[in-house]
Amino acid sequence: MHDDLIDLEVDFSPPEGVTLPLWRSLARNLRDRIAPEKLPPLKLTSRPVSLGLLLGDYLDLPWYRTVFTNLGDVISPETRPPLQLESRPVDVGELIGDQISRPWWTSLLRNLADRVAPERLPPLELTSAPANPVVPSQALLLTCWSNVIATPKVFLPDSATPVLTPASPGLVLPAMPAPAPDPAQMEFVHILESDLRRDLHHSRLRERLLIAVFAIEVILLVGGHFWPR
Repeated sequence: MHDDLIDLEVDFSPPEGVTLPLWRSLARNLRDRIAPEKLPPLKLTSRPVSLGLLLGDYLDLPWYRTVFTNLGDVISPETRPPLQLESRPVDVGELIGDQISRPWWTSLLRNLADRVAPERLPPLELTSAPANPVVPSQALLLTCWSNVIATPKVFLPDSATPVLTPASPGLVLPAMPAPAPDPAQMEFVHILESDLRRDLHHSRLRERLLIAVFAIEVILLVGGHFWPR
């Protein structure tokens, strides 16, 4: 088997279509377009699954189609068949979404009930040794890192405190007064600020226009749904 793998030649050359001349590739494409090759029908061995609208087709849709589709799903959602579970369900208790959706006083009453009459649970069965077997205690005692490390302890001497003198390079001098701003730079900042304000004003106008168009579309869609036909 090893000898067969050694004798096997691996071809890393590019495919034939890369080295074809331009006119031959054009002629082949025209032939496939005019007289395509007839292949046998495809035989599926698995059950097809409907994936709905593909992502490429969904991105090609105009923006108003998605708005109408979302509004239609909210007003009259599609009725789907019941979900068929193929696995055994597991009880995970109350979901977090259900806990958050409850009013605050239900949580307060539950905490008071647990404090007054706590639920009796069976004794806990421990399968590991206690964390502090030498000195039994109700509190968890954590060992220090100095007792865990097996290397010899090395005590480094304290660093010497530097003495500052007037000739020291690290001596902090009083702050110098800030130089006056350049008039050209100030003018550039004012122009940039005015451009930013103009862009913000235009963006607010576009936002109001889009909100108005969206409101008109919602009114037309809801009115068309309830309008007698």
